[in-house]
Amino acid sequence: MTDTIATIALPDGETIPKLGQGTWEMGERPARRQDEIAALREGVALGMTLVDTAEMYGEGATESLVGDALQGLRDDVFLVSKVYPHHASRRGVAAACDASLKRLRTDRIDLYLLHWRGSVPLAETVEGFEALRRAGKIRHWGVSNFDTADMRELVDEAGGAACATNQILYNVARRGPEFDLLPWLAEHRMPTMAYSPVDHARLPKHSPLDDIARERGVSVMRVALAWVLARPDVFAIPKAARIEHVRDNRAALDFAFSEDERARLDAYFRPPRSKRALEML
Repeated sequence: MTDTIATIALPDGETIPKLGQGTWEMGERPARRQDEIAALREGVALGMTLVDTAEMYGEGATESLVGDALQGLRDDVFLVSKVYPHHASRRGVAAACDASLKRLRTDRIDLYLLHWRGSVPLAETVEGFEALRRAGKIRHWGVSNFDTADMRELVDEAGGAACATNQILYNVARRGPEFDLLPWLAEHRMPTMAYSPVDHARLPKHSPLDDIARERGVSVMRVALAWVLARPDVFAIPKAARIEHVRDNRAALDFAFSEDERARLDAYFRPPRSKRALEML
């Protein structure tokens, strides 16, 4: 049995956890495998039932880890994976999806994303995604690392408006998407999926994040993650390879900022006043 946590709605109305689990760089070191599996399973038990992975991660090794971790839990989980851009042709995406399904040890992917934009025409990728959806191999599809102009072009393609989400780099230290991309996604009822919501543990030192964490007696990472989760149109997929880290991430959902704390963070991590190119990690 899993805990119940806050949710966010996809464009078709289906709700998913506002806080999920990322898996980048997991499954690549055998010595850590059991700890990583235990962490993923603990996250599911705590209600963080959205699990994100990609065929790129460890060239399939991470998907294999996720497949092992989710045995006996698959029906409780909203599973996300991503396809390489060079596999995103109509025929290529079908083969890539089949390979991911085999590694994940499942018969369907709940949300399948184009990892970033490549040379394959978007129309062909959309056709491939829609064919996979009709076949029951995926339930929703979306994109990752698309800027506003890319999103506009996508929805103008036949079937492109079926896009469920855009997974982007977004956190308190990288607020560029707030200028136009986040508002555009919200207007089109596509929630934003934030990857690296604590900036891959590279947040600046000696900032108000540290002050607030010290005053509250919590970790800096919890404060940074809570900042992302406070946006109603964003859900996040932080990675945690240890059980104690998973529990700290879960606690971020219960963290509420005061107006003073928000003002201090805005003064240091200033919102964008002009368009910035979308960043990627």
